[in-house]
Amino acid sequence: MQLEIRPDPAEVGRARRWARSRLAGSGIGADEPLAETLILLVSELVTNAVVHTGCPAVLRLSLPGADAAEEVTVRLEVADRSGRAPVPRCAGDEATGGRGLALVDGLADRWGWSTEGAGKRIWCELDRCGAASDAARASCGGGAATYDGLAYEAV
Repeated sequence: MQLEIRPDPAEVGRARRWARSRLAGSGIGADEPLAETLILLVSELVTNAVVHTGCPAVLRLSLPGADAAEEVTVRLEVADRSGRAPVPRCAGDEATGGRGLALVDGLADRWGWSTEGAGKRIWCELDRCGAASDAARASCGGGAATYDGLAYEAV
């Protein structure tokens, strides 16, 4: 699923609303940490496209189906027509911007970018653990795991 983005700062809010509405049918609850992280990543990547390129962009989301109970990966992409590479910045303590890619790096399980025609595509992925086994949930960063009959809490 995708959303066309105009080079207008108001599009950031529209992109967040669109992404939230897509979560409803995906099996990801709006109050799940994954949903909150996904919306923040949508904000950051769409803001970067709108502010730094001045070009239209396309937001794409790959979400699991409503019946997905296993570990799944959610993928977010923003493609634009600017050939300018994304450049992480070192924002000072008083700076009001310049932290977007650092947030993406810190929140996403994986991210990157590639050229696409005359433009580029920036993507990130988030892993979600569903109703998988205890050991699988622990390997995804949460929940309890059992080993030799003893319960361990993942930290």
